[in-house]
Amino acid sequence: MPRWIDETCIACGSCQDECPVDCIAEGDIYVIDEDVCIDCGACQEVCPVDAIHER
Repeated sequence: MPRWIDETCIACGSCQDECPVDCIAEGDIYVIDEDVCIDCGACQEVCPVDAIHER
């Protein structure tokens, strides 16, 4: 299952830097492209506000 980012995202960029498949896009809150996500969990491990979750 791909991960998703909730509204508590602070757009710090830490998740985007960790993603091995570059599936996280910048914005007011960051967004994961679920078609590209390989569900590795690297982004979730580095999120300082626990805004990334498994579906």
